[in-house]
Amino acid sequence: MNRQDKHYINNQNEEKQSSNIEYGKCSNRCSCLARHKRINPKEKACKCKDCIKSFTCHAKLQAYQRIHTGEKPYRCQTCGKSFTKISCLHTHHRIHTGEKPFRCQECGKFFTRVSHLHIHHRIHTGEKPYRCQTCGKSFTKVSHLHAHHKTHTGEKPHRC
Repeated sequence: MNRQDKHYINNQNEEKQSSNIEYGKCSNRCSCLARHKRINPKEKACKCKDCIKSFTCHAKLQAYQRIHTGEKPYRCQTCGKSFTKISCLHTHHRIHTGEKPFRCQECGKFFTRVSHLHIHHRIHTGEKPYRCQTCGKSFTKVSHLHAHHKTHTGEKPHRC
């Protein structure tokens, strides 16, 4: 049995605590899991009852449910900020340590998040994926597009 199947079964065997989770299709036996995977290879069996999202892994569904409950069990020991996922806490912790593990191969600049590196890389490629539907001007960041939209609407978010 591969690691993903073990993870699936282990998560199905855990106590099902939340009433927001539909478990009808989740299996806790190897034979049922194998049969389910043959019949529905791409089906996401664990479904959120609060919205249309579904997941192949019970643990991911549980983590996702925190969006609806507001639960943030992972707390930064340095500043007290809380997070829904431990991975978000680890990324946040880099603010305090100054760690920047992601390096641009073009210019050598370092970043705390891989997503920031990808956005930065657009400087080197010239890619501008966010296009204004009104005038056609393009931007490297969606936040720049949103700010630009205000030039068309006349919205002035800041007071003098």
